[in-house]
Amino acid sequence: MKNRMHGKVSSLILRAAMYLAAGITAAALLFILGYIMVKGIPNLASPGLFAWKYTSENVSLVPAAINTLMLVALALVMTLPFGIGAAIYLTEYAKKGNKLVGVIRITTETLSGIPSIIYGLFGMLFFVMALKWQYSIIAGAATIAIMVLPVIIRTTEEALLAVPDSFREASFALGAGKLRTIFKIVLPSAMPGILSGVILAIGRMVGETAALLYTSGAVAEVAKGVTSPGRTLAIHMYTISSEAFHTDQTFATAVVLLVVVFALNALASFVAKKLTKK
Repeated sequence: MKNRMHGKVSSLILRAAMYLAAGITAAALLFILGYIMVKGIPNLASPGLFAWKYTSENVSLVPAAINTLMLVALALVMTLPFGIGAAIYLTEYAKKGNKLVGVIRITTETLSGIPSIIYGLFGMLFFVMALKWQYSIIAGAATIAIMVLPVIIRTTEEALLAVPDSFREASFALGAGKLRTIFKIVLPSAMPGILSGVILAIGRMVGETAALLYTSGAVAEVAKGVTSPGRTLAIHMYTISSEAFHTDQTFATAVVLLVVVFALNALASFVAKKLTKK
């Protein structure tokens, strides 16, 4: 009887702690979003904020927004094939107890905890200086791709492991091969989990500053190509806020940054739904 009562009390305490943590998280998110919206939306009408060319007077965010989209697209092209491919190997081809699998998992977990400025220093030394890519969008994208690769691998691996083995066995029983089973059965079933990793990766790409300051540069112009330098929205916010003369435009840029993140996430969800239907 005492054990049963103790179990109920423990369950209630844990449930209350869970609801409290969820409530604090939701409240903090709503407060941050509300504060940024209240401060930023009225300033979206600032003259010159959406001008094509940046000047020290209008502090236009358009060049930075274009550079952000360019960098994110290029980084995803670089990281998705390797990240998803590595996860497929770890879950579908590697044998249980394989030492290489253990090394890869430890490496990805270690890379996830490295500060972004360390990635920036590595990108500057390797991509900018050693490969002589100079400050450029491609150098920034390569650095960001390495930084988010562990996220893509781990989330994709967990999503693939969550697919029931009965799906694979049924596919094999119908005569499908290993590769066909993976691309027609396993990957579509794991798409929601893979999508979560992509969304996390996009969020980190868009919000990154330290790594990109050392690699893509802070030139306030639309990059003429992937080999040209250019600042992203996050770097643009950092730069104009540090000058202390454009606080209103900083909040307006933060609103646009949130819109860009939500739009990219919505696009990722749309693509995932289309792939899942197939």
